[in-house]
Amino acid sequence: MSDDPAPDGVDIPPFLRLLWHGEDGTRPGPKRGLDLRTIAEAGVKIADLEGLSGVSMRRLATELGFTTMALYRYVQSKSELVALLMDHAYGDPLPRLGASTDWRSGLAAWATANRDVIVAHPWILEIRITEPPLTPSQISWMEVGLEALADTPLGEQEKLSSILLVDVYIRGQSQLAVGMAGGAESLDAAMQYTGRLRALTDPQRFPRIRAALLSGALEDYDSDFAVDEFAFGLDSVLDGIEARIARRRSRSPRP
Repeated sequence: MSDDPAPDGVDIPPFLRLLWHGEDGTRPGPKRGLDLRTIAEAGVKIADLEGLSGVSMRRLATELGFTTMALYRYVQSKSELVALLMDHAYGDPLPRLGASTDWRSGLAAWATANRDVIVAHPWILEIRITEPPLTPSQISWMEVGLEALADTPLGEQEKLSSILLVDVYIRGQSQLAVGMAGGAESLDAAMQYTGRLRALTDPQRFPRIRAALLSGALEDYDSDFAVDEFAFGLDSVLDGIEARIARRRSRSPRP
Protein backbone atom coordinates (compact mmCIF):
# COMPACT_ATOMS: atom_id res chain seq x y z
CA MET A 1 0.00 0.00 0.00
CA SER A 2 1.58 3.27 -1.07
CA ASP A 3 1.45 6.58 0.71
CA ASP A 4 -1.63 8.62 -0.05
CA PRO A 5 -0.72 12.17 -1.10
CA ALA A 6 -2.68 14.94 0.58
CA PRO A 7 -4.26 17.66 -1.60
CA ASP A 8 -1.44 20.06 -0.75
CA GLY A 9 1.20 17.62 -1.91
CA VAL A 10 2.18 16.30 1.53
CA ASP A 11 2.37 12.51 1.64
CA ILE A 12 0.31 11.16 4.52
CA PRO A 13 0.60 7.43 5.25
CA PRO A 14 -2.74 5.59 4.93
CA PHE A 15 -2.53 4.60 8.61
CA LEU A 16 -2.43 8.23 9.72
CA ARG A 17 -5.14 9.28 7.31
CA LEU A 18 -7.39 6.50 8.61
CA LEU A 19 -6.61 7.36 12.23
CA TRP A 20 -7.46 11.03 11.70
CA HIS A 21 -10.45 10.71 9.39
CA GLY A 22 -11.73 7.14 9.63
CA GLU A 23 -13.44 5.29 6.81
CA ASP A 24 -15.13 7.56 4.30
CA GLY A 25 -17.42 4.86 2.94
CA THR A 26 -16.02 5.12 -0.58
CA ARG A 27 -13.66 2.13 -0.48
CA PRO A 28 -14.79 -0.59 -2.90
CA GLY A 29 -15.48 -4.13 -1.78
CA PRO A 30 -17.18 -5.57 1.29
CA LYS A 31 -17.33 -3.67 4.54
CA ARG A 32 -14.29 -4.27 6.72
CA GLY A 33 -14.76 -6.49 9.75
CA LEU A 34 -12.20 -4.56 11.79
CA ASP A 35 -11.49 -0.96 12.67
CA LEU A 36 -8.58 0.86 14.29
CA ARG A 37 -10.41 1.33 17.59
CA THR A 38 -11.01 -2.41 17.97
CA ILE A 39 -7.38 -3.15 17.13
CA ALA A 40 -6.17 -0.47 19.56
CA GLU A 41 -8.34 -1.70 22.43
CA ALA A 42 -7.10 -5.27 22.03
CA GLY A 43 -3.47 -4.13 21.73
CA VAL A 44 -3.65 -1.92 24.82
CA LYS A 45 -5.21 -4.80 26.78
CA ILE A 46 -2.28 -7.08 25.86
CA ALA A 47 0.30 -4.38 26.59
CA ASP A 48 -1.24 -3.63 30.01
CA LEU A 49 -0.98 -7.29 30.95
CA GLU A 50 2.34 -8.24 29.36
CA GLY A 51 4.18 -5.08 28.41
CA LEU A 52 4.98 -3.86 24.94
CA SER A 53 7.03 -6.96 24.15
CA GLY A 54 3.85 -9.03 24.37
CA VAL A 55 2.27 -7.16 21.47
CA SER A 56 2.84 -8.48 17.97
CA MET A 57 0.80 -8.52 14.78
CA ARG A 58 0.39 -12.30 15.07
CA ARG A 59 -0.64 -12.22 18.73
CA LEU A 60 -3.06 -9.37 18.10
CA ALA A 61 -4.62 -11.15 15.11
CA THR A 62 -5.16 -14.25 17.26
CA GLU A 63 -6.72 -12.15 20.02
CA LEU A 64 -9.12 -10.58 17.55
CA GLY A 65 -9.90 -13.76 15.63
CA PHE A 66 -8.57 -12.44 12.32
CA THR A 67 -5.60 -13.26 10.14
CA THR A 68 -2.39 -11.29 10.40
CA MET A 69 -2.90 -10.17 6.81
CA ALA A 70 -6.23 -8.63 7.84
CA LEU A 71 -4.37 -6.39 10.31
CA TYR A 72 -2.00 -5.23 7.59
CA ARG A 73 -4.94 -3.51 5.91
CA TYR A 74 -4.89 -1.08 8.83
CA VAL A 75 -1.33 -0.96 10.15
CA GLN A 76 1.65 -1.95 8.02
CA SER A 77 4.35 -2.25 10.66
CA LYS A 78 5.03 -2.69 14.36
CA SER A 79 5.91 1.01 14.61
CA GLU A 80 2.48 1.98 13.27
CA LEU A 81 0.86 -0.46 15.68
CA VAL A 82 2.77 1.02 18.62
CA ALA A 83 1.75 4.54 17.55
CA LEU A 84 -1.87 3.37 17.44
CA LEU A 85 -1.69 1.88 20.94
CA MET A 86 -0.07 5.00 22.39
CA ASP A 87 -2.69 7.20 20.75
CA HIS A 88 -5.50 5.08 22.18
CA ALA A 89 -3.94 4.93 25.66
CA TYR A 90 -3.71 8.72 25.88
CA GLY A 91 -7.14 9.37 24.40
CA ASP A 92 -8.78 12.79 24.46
CA PRO A 93 -7.21 15.10 27.10
CA LEU A 94 -10.08 17.56 27.24
CA PRO A 95 -12.33 15.65 29.71
CA ARG A 96 -9.31 15.18 31.97
CA LEU A 97 -8.55 18.85 32.48
CA GLY A 98 -10.79 21.33 34.23
CA ALA A 99 -11.04 25.02 33.49
CA SER A 100 -7.97 26.85 34.75
CA THR A 101 -7.63 30.43 35.90
CA ASP A 102 -3.91 30.70 35.21
CA TRP A 103 -1.21 29.10 33.07
CA ARG A 104 0.53 27.40 35.98
CA SER A 105 -2.45 25.46 37.30
CA GLY A 106 -3.42 24.56 33.74
CA LEU A 107 0.01 23.20 32.90
CA ALA A 108 0.21 21.40 36.26
CA ALA A 109 -3.14 19.72 35.54
CA TRP A 110 -1.91 18.80 32.06
CA ALA A 111 1.27 17.28 33.51
CA THR A 112 -0.58 15.35 36.22
CA ALA A 113 -3.08 13.93 33.71
CA ASN A 114 -0.17 12.96 31.44
CA ARG A 115 1.58 11.21 34.33
CA ASP A 116 -1.66 9.39 35.25
CA VAL A 117 -1.82 7.89 31.74
CA ILE A 118 1.73 6.57 32.11
CA VAL A 119 0.97 5.12 35.55
CA ALA A 120 -2.05 3.33 34.06
CA HIS A 121 -0.05 2.13 31.04
CA PRO A 122 3.63 1.91 32.08
CA TRP A 123 4.56 0.20 28.79
CA ILE A 124 4.40 3.68 27.26
CA LEU A 125 7.85 4.22 28.77
CA GLU A 126 9.17 1.35 26.62
CA ILE A 127 8.34 3.24 23.44
CA ARG A 128 11.34 4.76 21.74
CA ILE A 129 10.53 8.28 20.58
CA THR A 130 11.93 8.70 17.08
CA GLU A 131 9.83 11.53 15.65
CA PRO A 132 7.54 14.36 16.75
CA PRO A 133 3.90 13.45 17.45
CA LEU A 134 1.41 13.15 14.59
CA THR A 135 -1.48 11.06 15.88
CA PRO A 136 -4.76 12.76 16.87
CA SER A 137 -4.54 12.20 20.62
CA GLN A 138 -0.93 13.33 20.82
CA ILE A 139 -1.71 16.49 18.87
CA SER A 140 -4.75 17.11 21.10
CA TRP A 141 -2.56 16.84 24.19
CA MET A 142 -0.08 19.25 22.64
CA GLU A 143 -2.90 21.68 21.89
CA VAL A 144 -4.09 21.63 25.51
CA GLY A 145 -0.55 22.20 26.79
CA LEU A 146 -0.14 25.17 24.47
CA GLU A 147 -3.56 26.48 25.47
CA ALA A 148 -2.38 26.68 29.09
CA LEU A 149 0.40 29.04 27.96
CA ALA A 150 -1.68 30.99 25.44
CA ASP A 151 -2.00 34.17 27.52
CA THR A 152 1.64 34.32 28.57
CA PRO A 153 4.17 36.61 26.83
CA LEU A 154 6.24 33.62 25.72
CA GLY A 155 6.94 33.28 22.01
CA GLU A 156 5.49 30.30 20.15
CA GLN A 157 8.83 28.46 20.15
CA GLU A 158 9.18 29.07 23.90
CA LYS A 159 5.70 27.66 24.49
CA LEU A 160 6.54 24.53 22.52
CA SER A 161 9.86 24.19 24.33
CA SER A 162 8.11 24.63 27.69
CA ILE A 163 5.64 21.80 27.15
CA LEU A 164 8.47 19.64 25.78
CA LEU A 165 10.46 20.36 28.96
CA VAL A 166 7.49 19.37 31.13
CA ASP A 167 6.89 16.25 29.03
CA VAL A 168 10.53 15.17 29.33
CA TYR A 169 10.34 15.67 33.09
CA ILE A 170 7.14 13.59 33.30
CA ARG A 171 8.68 10.70 31.39
CA GLY A 172 11.92 10.77 33.36
CA GLN A 173 10.28 10.96 36.77
CA SER A 174 7.70 8.34 35.80
CA GLN A 175 10.50 6.01 34.70
CA LEU A 176 12.01 6.26 38.17
CA ALA A 177 8.68 5.92 39.95
CA VAL A 178 7.62 2.85 37.97
CA GLY A 179 11.01 1.24 38.53
CA MET A 180 10.92 1.89 42.28
CA ALA A 181 7.29 0.90 42.84
CA GLY A 182 6.51 -2.03 45.07
CA GLY A 183 4.87 -1.07 48.37
CA ALA A 184 6.45 -2.86 51.33
CA GLU A 185 9.20 -4.24 49.12
CA SER A 186 10.23 -0.74 48.03
CA LEU A 187 10.22 0.39 51.68
CA ASP A 188 12.54 -2.48 52.61
CA ALA A 189 14.76 -1.61 49.66
CA ALA A 190 14.92 2.05 50.73
CA MET A 191 15.89 1.11 54.27
CA GLN A 192 18.52 -1.29 52.96
CA TYR A 193 19.87 1.40 50.64
CA THR A 194 20.38 3.96 53.40
CA GLY A 195 21.94 1.34 55.66
CA ARG A 196 24.41 0.32 52.99
CA LEU A 197 25.15 3.92 52.07
CA ARG A 198 25.89 4.71 55.69
CA ALA A 199 28.24 1.72 55.91
CA LEU A 200 30.06 2.42 52.64
CA THR A 201 30.68 6.17 52.82
CA ASP A 202 33.14 7.92 55.05
CA PRO A 203 32.59 11.51 56.27
CA GLN A 204 35.92 12.82 54.94
CA ARG A 205 35.39 11.72 51.35
CA PHE A 206 31.62 12.21 51.18
CA PRO A 207 30.75 14.99 53.65
CA ARG A 208 27.60 16.10 51.80
CA ILE A 209 26.24 12.56 51.55
CA ARG A 210 26.89 12.07 55.27
CA ALA A 211 25.16 15.37 56.06
CA ALA A 212 22.10 14.18 54.12
CA LEU A 213 22.17 10.88 55.99
CA LEU A 214 22.51 12.55 59.39
CA SER A 215 19.64 14.92 58.61
CA GLY A 216 17.32 11.99 57.86
CA ALA A 217 16.63 13.31 54.36
CA LEU A 218 17.35 9.88 52.88
CA GLU A 219 15.19 8.11 55.47
CA ASP A 220 11.84 9.73 54.72
CA TYR A 221 10.15 6.37 54.40
CA ASP A 222 6.66 7.79 54.93
CA SER A 223 6.79 9.85 51.75
CA ASP A 224 5.33 8.61 48.47
CA PHE A 225 8.12 8.88 45.91
CA ALA A 226 5.79 8.75 42.92
CA VAL A 227 3.59 11.56 44.27
CA ASP A 228 5.84 13.72 46.46
CA GLU A 229 8.90 13.74 44.23
CA PHE A 230 6.76 14.30 41.15
CA ALA A 231 5.13 17.32 42.79
CA PHE A 232 8.49 18.76 43.91
CA GLY A 233 10.09 18.32 40.50
CA LEU A 234 7.08 19.66 38.61
CA ASP A 235 6.95 22.69 40.90
CA SER A 236 10.62 23.35 40.20
CA VAL A 237 10.16 23.03 36.43
CA LEU A 238 7.19 25.40 36.54
CA ASP A 239 9.22 27.82 38.67
CA GLY A 240 11.73 27.98 35.82
CA ILE A 241 9.01 28.65 33.24
CA GLU A 242 7.52 31.27 35.55
CA ALA A 243 10.89 33.03 35.81
CA ARG A 244 11.11 33.14 32.01
CA ILE A 245 7.59 34.55 31.79
CA ALA A 246 8.49 37.22 34.37
CA ARG A 247 11.56 38.19 32.34
CA ARG A 248 9.46 38.48 29.20
CA ARG A 249 6.98 40.72 30.98
CA SER A 250 9.70 42.93 32.41
CA ARG A 251 11.09 43.50 28.93
CA SER A 252 7.72 44.26 27.35
CA PRO A 253 7.15 47.96 26.64
CA ARG A 254 4.81 49.49 29.19
CA PRO A 255 1.67 51.25 27.90
